[in-house]
Amino acid sequence: MTKRALVTGVTGQDGAYLSQFLLDKGYEVHGVVRRSSHRGVEDHRLRWLGISGKLNLHDADLADLSSLLRTVQAIQPDEIYNLAAQSYVASSWRQPLLTANVTGVGVTNVLEAMRLGAPKARFYQASSSEMYGLIQEPMQSEKTPFYPRSPYAVAKLYGHWITVNYRESFGLHASSGILFNHESPLRGVEFVTRKVTTGVAAIKLGLATELRLGNIDAKRDWGHAKDYVRAMWLMLQQEKPDDYVVATGVTTTVRDMCHIAFEHAGLDMEKFVIIDPAFYRPAEVDVLLGDSSKARQVLGWTPEIDLREMICEMVDADLARLRRESA
Repeated sequence: MTKRALVTGVTGQDGAYLSQFLLDKGYEVHGVVRRSSHRGVEDHRLRWLGISGKLNLHDADLADLSSLLRTVQAIQPDEIYNLAAQSYVASSWRQPLLTANVTGVGVTNVLEAMRLGAPKARFYQASSSEMYGLIQEPMQSEKTPFYPRSPYAVAKLYGHWITVNYRESFGLHASSGILFNHESPLRGVEFVTRKVTTGVAAIKLGLATELRLGNIDAKRDWGHAKDYVRAMWLMLQQEKPDDYVVATGVTTTVRDMCHIAFEHAGLDMEKFVIIDPAFYRPAEVDVLLGDSSKARQVLGWTPEIDLREMICEMVDADLARLRRESA
């Protein structure tokens, strides 16, 4: 019997890669799409992967329980992946209430729709390493105390704990993946990795002369989204629900990530990067380093794509995009 999956945030980076992964496994994939003025172009990531016409898209919104409940009741999914969020940390400072309502309370709406409409389904919540914030341990595991440092991180922490509460209170098969930074050519241009690779591509093609960045000494544990969506799926195949850190266990500074991108394009980073205080966060998260031992042992998960390979892939993709757009 064909399994049926419902994915919120289906047009985002993770939603697109997860949908491709599930389709390859023979799933019937349904996605939740917010009504917006971008209808017709919001599926660009799905088109990039060549899967746009293979999904079933439904109008619903994380802020509207009624729309979620109707969608869940109609589809009767076997698995629900909640990847939707206001997911940009910088925007969470400018839109803290929206971030709280969508990224935080929105998780409750999805869980409630599942509890009422498809209680036998299995649920995945996209938690975030940003919840660790001001780190309490050198490496962050499932047992490390949280100390969020942005409205986004606080909202994600609410979503994480409400998932635990629904699991324990209602017996739902609900798991959370505490995902550390994961990137790809489908990452939004507002995120630092994609800002760097797009900037490098633009400089290489003579379309820009500089790249302005904030704190380039911040350290992150970066992996590839393709590897991380595989971990999401593995969590929902387990007999018992649980929470898992998903990370590479290797940190790299933004500075070193930039070096890889510029070097791949044959450029000298020092000639083009300008540090701009305008891009500093009100409260900075300096280091994040994940301990994914549990995921490796229980799920049998390991990352397969390293940072250099990923950044080079992103630079090449942005070069191709800009060449196509300027042709």
